Parts: sequence; structure tokens; C-alpha cells
Amino acid sequence: MISEEAESFLSHLIELRDRLMRALLAVLLSFLCLLPWAGRIYDLLARPMMAALPPGTRMIATGVITPFMVPIKVTLLVALVVALPVVLYQAWAFVAPGLYKNEKRFALPLVIGSTLLFLLGMAFCYFFVFGTVFSFIAQFSPKSITPAPDIEQYFSFVMTMFLAFGTTFEVPVVVVLLVRFGVVSLEKLREVRPYAIVGAFVIAAVVTPPDITSQILLAVPMCLLYEFGLLLARFVAKPAQEVNAPEI
Repeated sequence: MISEEAESFLSHLIELRDRLMRALLAVLLSFLCLLPWAGRIYDLLARPMMAALPPGTRMIATGVITPFMVPIKVTLLVALVVALPVVLYQAWAFVAPGLYKNEKRFALPLVIGSTLLFLLGMAFCYFFVFGTVFSFIAQFSPKSITPAPDIEQYFSFVMTMFLAFGTTFEVPVVVVLLVRFGVVSLEKLREVRPYAIVGAFVIAAVVTPPDITSQILLAVPMCLLYEFGLLLARFVAKPAQEVNAPEI
């Protein structure tokens, strides 16, 4: 006989498997639909770099299968972004039955908000940061050098920047969570504001290229998002007299 605990655990594993399969299926279908336009998708990703290069200059591919694999990787990333609503819904549907009523009200906006902030960070990086950074680098490039970026290195650089900006745009979510769960008080976060600003510039110096332009373009939004997080935290901070008993 299987105990009730083991049966419940097994049912949760089966549900988790089903949710993961549905999420992966959504990503796979998106990838297959986008695959015929893989080359154009990479060209769109490369547009900020191409705009900063001298007229007639093209990127190069040093690997044998690089011209095929890099557009495939880019298309897979775009497919993940396209299927993200389905992936998040599957994650939400799995954890929602185990949450209390008050936790459900807080968790769903948190999931949606963190996703939108991550995508906003990627969009800010693509539409503003890339053009500014590449133009800045091109201005300091010696005239005797003809730049010819490798597409695999460019893809690696773009993914690093996307991850850096997408993650740092989650600062408001981190601030709200710290205040909501009583880890740090709102007043304490306001007091450490100068240290947060210094930390933002240190993080920007570590995760971005060694040029001052990209560091400023990451550190300044991070500081502004910290302030935005403090503003939002005012509405989610627990009153001192709030009882910690769960609401069903």
C-alpha cells in the first residue's frame, strides 16, 4: 500500500512533468514557427552593430557551422520569449493550489511584474544601449583598423548584456520582496541609499564592457529602479500590528 504522503508526492511529480512538457511544447512550437526566418531574426539582432560599422562592412564567421548554429540559437531565444506567457502560466498553475489566498494576490502580480521588467531591460539594452555603446567604440577605433566582428562572439556579448540588463531591472522586485517579508525595513533601505548607488556602479563595472558609457547606462537605471522599488514598497509593507496567521 502506498501511503497518502507518497501518493500526494507522486501526483505532484506527475503534474510537474505535465506542466514542464506543456511549457517545452510551447517553446518548441514557437521555435518551429520562427525557424524559417532564423537568418532575418539574427540580422535584426545584429542591426545595432551593423549600424555602427563602416558602410560595406560585414560580420565574419570563423567556425564551419557557426553561420548555421548562431542564428538557430538566436531563434531559440526569441522562441522562449514568445512562449514566455505559456511558460509562466504553467509555473503559476503548478504552485497556485498550494498558496494561501493572500499569497495568490501577491504572487501573480509579482510574476507578471518581474517578467515585464526583465523584458523591459532587454528592450532598453537593444534599442538604446547597443547603439550608444557601439557608436562610442567606433569613434575611438583607429582608422587603420577595419572592424570585422565575429558573429559567435557578438552573440555571446549580446546574451551577456541582455542577461545583465534584464537581471538588474529586477531591482524593484527585490526591494518589494525584502520589505514585504520583513527582511529589511523600508526606512533602512532609504538609509542605505548612498551605498546602493555605489553598489550599482560597482555592479555595472563588473558585468559590462570596460567602457564608461555602458557602465553609466546600466548604473543610472539601476539607481532609478531602486527608487521606484522604494516607492512600490510603501504599498506592500506589512503594518507592525499585522498578524502572521495565514488567510485561507
